[in-house]
Amino acid sequence: MFHRNKLVPELMVTDLQSSLAFWVSCLGFKVAYQRPEDGFAYLDLDGAQVMLEQVDASASQWLAAPLARPFGRGINLQVDVPAVGLIIQRLDLAGFSLFRDCTDTWYRVDSVEVGQREFIVQDPDGYLVRLVERLGERLYPSS
Repeated sequence: MFHRNKLVPELMVTDLQSSLAFWVSCLGFKVAYQRPEDGFAYLDLDGAQVMLEQVDASASQWLAAPLARPFGRGINLQVDVPAVGLIIQRLDLAGFSLFRDCTDTWYRVDSVEVGQREFIVQDPDGYLVRLVERLGERLYPSS
């Protein structure tokens, strides 16, 4: 049986097929299941999960306010991947430019730093997605 995570964001999208092309063809997610009649898809990438639901004015959807692009202002979704290089190539071929270029960044976590090669891209509705390739850990330099 398919394992659903305890926290899974559900993103409202304007065109499910365009969003699936981005999330599946470019980022590498797989469709775990979908309900085309509801404009809904549940996606998974090695345990990173997201739900997509197409906006439908006639449906009883949970919207706190009217949607305006870019969607998801104030949030970015971090997704761990084995390597970012191939994903960047697929995004480029599909015509998606990066919101933030790929860079190696080290973040302090207590007495160590964790490294990640990361970039940010916007999905077709403007949600920010940060793809992360783990680089390991190193001791945090004492001050």
